[in-house]
Amino acid sequence: MSAKPGVKRRPLPPGTLAPVRPSAAIEALYQKRLQALVDEMHASLLWWIGATYRAKPPEMAQDKSPAATLNEAMDKLRKRWEKRFDEAAPRLAKWFALSVMQRSDRALEQILRDAGLSVRFQMPRAANDVLQATTAENVSLIKSIASQHLTQVEGLVMRSVQQGRDVGGLAKELEARYAITRRRAELIARHQNNLATTSIQTVRMQSVGIKQAVWVHSRGGTHKRPSHVKAGEDKVVFEVAKGWFDPDEGEYIWPGTLINCKCFSRPVLPKLKKV
Repeated sequence: MSAKPGVKRRPLPPGTLAPVRPSAAIEALYQKRLQALVDEMHASLLWWIGATYRAKPPEMAQDKSPAATLNEAMDKLRKRWEKRFDEAAPRLAKWFALSVMQRSDRALEQILRDAGLSVRFQMPRAANDVLQATTAENVSLIKSIASQHLTQVEGLVMRSVQQGRDVGGLAKELEARYAITRRRAELIARHQNNLATTSIQTVRMQSVGIKQAVWVHSRGGTHKRPSHVKAGEDKVVFEVAKGWFDPDEGEYIWPGTLINCKCFSRPVLPKLKKV
């Protein structure tokens, strides 16, 4: 993208290296696996709720109302699907965290080699802390997908019974809720990929003595943060350990850590002292 007429591009600081961008491939695969779980859950809920909702006496116990019967069915479905997500979450979260770390490490090692520095990253405590924190956060997020979805579905089912609506109307509401949950899974994959990449890179840069980085605005997305656009245009240099003070947020942040922020950074090699 060319500069505007009459506007000079601000030069990059000496020693600025290429960036490590979040992996689109890892994000896409993580999203696919999350949404596969959501698809499986939705298909099960739709079938069992529809079958229970349509059932009429004498199929239903004579001493139970439709609401009570559906409540029992939802309780069984909640236990089944929360267990399914609880079992899948640790494996999926560990795969994701390791994938991001390994890919980010390889990319940064290559960038440093291109700059004449031979580095092979190990697993010191700081890096392991990031790995464990990323894994734990994603375990929690994966579990929350089922928990939030099932809570919303239960509410839709009970309100539908109370209002005497038919199963067709309920099915439409379930489809709408399903679409919202799929979008949430997509957001989790995108944001966690950006966040994990930044967290790992921050630790790795500090481990090799890189103390500064240049903010790069991604120029992607429909809702651009003005402060991030300006930081990218100004090629703001920030302290890796501290982050950049975002005037709109009123706090120090790192690229990619805010929801829907796709910004990233470029490491700046420290000046070597002459001997």
